[in-house]
Parts: sequence; C-alpha cells; structure tokens
Amino acid sequence: MLIVLTGIDGSGKTTAARALVDSARAEGRNALLLSNHAARRRMSLISEQFGWKLPPRGADFVETCIRVGNVLVSHTRARNFSGLVVMDRHLYCQLALRRAAGLSRGRLLPWLVEKLPDPDLIVHLDVDPRRAHERVIERGTDHEELADLEAFRAAYRSLPEFADFLGVDANGTPDDVFAKLNRVLAAKEPVRV
Repeated sequence: MLIVLTGIDGSGKTTAARALVDSARAEGRNALLLSNHAARRRMSLISEQFGWKLPPRGADFVETCIRVGNVLVSHTRARNFSGLVVMDRHLYCQLALRRAAGLSRGRLLPWLVEKLPDPDLIVHLDVDPRRAHERVIERGTDHEELADLEAFRAAYRSLPEFADFLGVDANGTPDDVFAKLNRVLAAKEPVRV
C-alpha cells in the first residue's frame, strides 16, 4: 500500500509519516518511509544566513529539480518494496508551492503526476496556518511567514487533484493526529483474508 502525505509546513507530515511506519513495524509488518523534500528548509536557512533570497522562479527551479529527483527515486524504491510505503510529500506539494507563488503549473509536473503510479491514498494534513506557524517557530530550524502559509494552504485547496485527497484535521497533538490518521486508513485499507 502506498500512502502519500501532503500539507503545509508545520502540518506534521514528517512526524505522522514516521509514526505510521514505526507503528506498522511494531506490528511486524514491512514498512518503508520515503521523503520527497525539495530543500526549501535548507534554502531558507542559507537565505537568512547570507541575507539574500532567490526570486520565485529561481527557487521553484531548484526545488522542482530536487523534488522530481526524490519522487522518481522514491517511486522506484516503492515499486520494489512489499509492504506499507509512506511518502512524506510528493509532486502535489510542488504544484501547490507554485500556485502559492503565482507561478503556472507548467507541463512537467502535471505530466509526471499523470504517468507515475497512483498512490492508494493521498492524505492531506489540514492545519490552521496560525497553528502551523507556531509549530515552525517552536521547532526553530527554519522560518516561514504566516502569509506564506495561508497562501500555501489556499493553493493546496485550489489544486484540481485536491478533490481526491483525504483530509485529516492536523491541529491537535501528534498523538491526536496519528489516531485520526489511523481511523482514515482503517476505513480505506483492504480487508486481509
């Protein structure tokens, strides 16, 4: 089973992905966590350190190249793995980032989304941008503006693919979110005979 987790920064994607994989392994099942980051956090830190910021198109180019490479490698690994595969982020994340930055979808990302194997489930961790902003500040490893998180959330919701996402309220504690995620997965997982 292939599950993709999406959501704005601070929604708890990585925490939830790790919890899903750890839980499956604790039950004796094969589980694999694959991260499809785009180096946004690293670029944010470098920008702050040196006091410069890439223009939106330049940042998108770098992020898209890294994300596409990671997603292609992840799909190759997922195809060769028997068990639960959880992908932390996907190309949908880059499409939402583009929309939030006022850039077009382009041709490559939609084409790849169409050609890559469909996940069994795409779960969107939906969080209030103010709560997400608090979490980003608390972790202290990167910086996000509240307005950017609000635009990112709106961008996700405007994607044509969003209608196929299963939403999970991610405003609670990690344990609360994990419990909600498990309920969603239990309803969607095929019954094993």
